[in-house]
Amino acid sequence: MTLEIGDRWFEFARVDEDITWIWEPYVDPLLRCNIWHVRGADRDLLIDSGLGIMSLKEAARTLFDKALTVVATHTHYDHVGGLFEFEERIVHRAEAEELEDPSGFASLYARDLDPSLVETIRAAGYEMPEAFDTALPYEGYDPSAYRVLPAPATRLVDEGDEIDLGHRRFEVLHLPGHSPGSIGLWEAASGTLFSGDAVYDGPLLDGLPGSDIGQYVRTMKRLRELPVTVVHGGHDASFGRERLRELADAYLAARA
Repeated sequence: MTLEIGDRWFEFARVDEDITWIWEPYVDPLLRCNIWHVRGADRDLLIDSGLGIMSLKEAARTLFDKALTVVATHTHYDHVGGLFEFEERIVHRAEAEELEDPSGFASLYARDLDPSLVETIRAAGYEMPEAFDTALPYEGYDPSAYRVLPAPATRLVDEGDEIDLGHRRFEVLHLPGHSPGSIGLWEAASGTLFSGDAVYDGPLLDGLPGSDIGQYVRTMKRLRELPVTVVHGGHDASFGRERLRELADAYLAARA
């Protein structure tokens, strides 16, 4: 299959005065991570960084106009591929080793997945494409050469730690289950939660290497009671508290 050249690798949409949503339109939805930019008074926040196929730092150079703190909600490659471009990198201590020496699965071809994992993903409700990129970033790009580059953390965080942007402060919530070090960023003052892959409005995955259903159940019970106004997930569209409860209830019922 010959892929066309994508005309612009990243797309940007303003969510409100402070928050910008960034995504890679030529990536299959299974790996199309939501990247969130939050403007602060003293410094800005970037939550996740996409696959790293093309330079996010270059594409968003007009948006990234002040000191930038970059947080990895977890270390699956669709969320940390571009992390190496940035100077200040934050991750939960349970997954710091993966940033330092990437060894988890990372490929743009479904054929490289373990067959049992393919079945797990399909059973969750996803279609499995041949390739996870639907276009090439430029002529001559070789998808088979894709790799995640090391990006050692400059700060490790755990439950209750704070990320201060000046006029906005986010509390780190440890939300394991999808992965051991999955975190969310919670701003109680506005009811805003950046949830990574702990919860999003799509088929949730708890059968990946490092996933833990028991921990995921506890995470969902916790999230169900969180007084959110809006959840900005690691994939798919943002949603409110009622939808969060629906997603949590559906997961808990399925794993009862």
